[in-house]
Amino acid sequence: MSALSILWRFARPYRARMAAFTVALFVAAGCFLAMGEGLKRVVDRGFASGTPRELDLALLYLLGVVAVTVVATFFRFYLISWLGERVVADLRRAVFTHLLRLQPAWFEDARTGEMISRLTTDTTLLEQVVGTSVSMALRNLAMGLGALVMLAVTSLKLTLLVLGLVPIVMGPIVLFGRRVRKLSRASQDRVADLAAEIDETLHEIRTVQAYVHEPVDARRFGDHIESTFDAARRRVRMRAMLVAAVISLTFGGIGVILWVGGHDVMSGALTPGELSAFVFYAAMVASASGALSEVVGDLQRGAGAAERLVEIMNTTPAIAAPAAPQRFPAVAPAVGQARLVFDSVTFAYPSRPGTPALDRFDLSVATGETVALVGPSGAGKSTVFQMLLRFHDPQAGSVRVDGLDLRDVDPAALRSRFAIVAQDPAIFATTVLENVRYGRPDADEAAVRAACEAAFADEFIAKLPDGWRTPLGERGVRLSGGQRQRLAIARAVLADRPVLLLDEATSALDAESERMVQRALAQLMQGRTSLVIAHRLATVRGADRIVVVDGGRAIASGTHDELLAASPLYAHLAQLQFGVPS
Repeated sequence: MSALSILWRFARPYRARMAAFTVALFVAAGCFLAMGEGLKRVVDRGFASGTPRELDLALLYLLGVVAVTVVATFFRFYLISWLGERVVADLRRAVFTHLLRLQPAWFEDARTGEMISRLTTDTTLLEQVVGTSVSMALRNLAMGLGALVMLAVTSLKLTLLVLGLVPIVMGPIVLFGRRVRKLSRASQDRVADLAAEIDETLHEIRTVQAYVHEPVDARRFGDHIESTFDAARRRVRMRAMLVAAVISLTFGGIGVILWVGGHDVMSGALTPGELSAFVFYAAMVASASGALSEVVGDLQRGAGAAERLVEIMNTTPAIAAPAAPQRFPAVAPAVGQARLVFDSVTFAYPSRPGTPALDRFDLSVATGETVALVGPSGAGKSTVFQMLLRFHDPQAGSVRVDGLDLRDVDPAALRSRFAIVAQDPAIFATTVLENVRYGRPDADEAAVRAACEAAFADEFIAKLPDGWRTPLGERGVRLSGGQRQRLAIARAVLADRPVLLLDEATSALDAESERMVQRALAQLMQGRTSLVIAHRLATVRGADRIVVVDGGRAIASGTHDELLAASPLYAHLAQLQFGVPS
């Protein structure tokens, strides 16, 4: 129950509906209990008396109870089902929102498919718990306790016999329940592995088919399927054993009660109607006990799902706003004053703690300046961008923007100052319009079109089947690499933020497209601080300053010509990448 306590947090705002459900529940349970009294009247006053009027009145009473039961059951079912859907909807929203706040480093160990499984499969299990299992548990608990009271009123001796049988019935629930919960958690983990395998394989379907890897992936998926089936089989077997044990013991107990009660009727200690009512109430206790044993299995499965969701919700974001964040200046600093500063920054990724990506890295970029970062692969260039966006915090040193240490500001306020164009841009499975508007959600269509024109993207957009409203498919599968790049540049144009981060922004363009985009970027960079990772000669030569990065350090800085003469590494890179003699 402690694992399922997360549900109360989301059900609490709907206390009025829970109160209405509780009323309907007890009315329905009371009506079921009243049916035993109706049965007793039918037997003793109707059949035994032999008077048609007594029989009619007894049956009329019974039908009235049934009618009230129907109405109360409708409201009980509707209210708890609504609550289950509402609680799970709120839970999904909360878990997804929390995932969005977690730092990128957390997702290095998490698998996308597993997170999808937790947000869908696990929350569906909890929906069943709230919408069905909890209702069944409360209903059967109320009916079982009420039936026990009515049993005591009817025959104290037989009631004591029933109470003696209850621990025997509850034993298997305690014995098998914990095992069911553990197996449920294992089964849900296997389903999550299955979702992760599907996500990874279908995401890279072109690579799978290009390497004729379908048989291997199909076999590996089959292994996951069998593992999932085996975990589910063990869980189902254990739960079946639980239900079978409870039913056997329960109805065995009813047999004992009928034997003792029958002898009491023969001796005159009970009337036939009282025995009928007693058997009815005993059956209710038996039915409630059997239903509770099944509900316990559902609750154990729900507890396993809740544990996995609580695990996410209890993960504290490593990157968060301070209690009293400092604000960036409303007016940008004067040109020439340092705006981006790395001061002896040392940082190693959590997955590679012994290998610093940045090692006492120093860099200063003035307002309006365009600085290009060059260096071999793995030198730390992309890490500079991640530190600026505060996806990670340095282990030593500091990163400052407009004079403020990034750890002292709200990450959202910080990131709203940057527009980024990545080497492999993110394109979402929506329309052209919405993809570009991602940079500024409140922008109107005219602003989006102007941004696309500035990025020279309008030419290919006009040729798409539905123009601006053409769905681009998952991860922009319907576009070429150059088209995706130009849309990402249009997004940055529309965002209109003071700092530009360009990571190989023209790497996927042909010569003509690159020329047009370079013109657009040159216009976009005017008056903005720009940090560029680039290998192409046109981008490097257009920068105000070039910084050579190697081994996580800035080892040289200057213009293209200055570095050709002063930096052996830059000269070597120029020879390899640009065809310039070293």
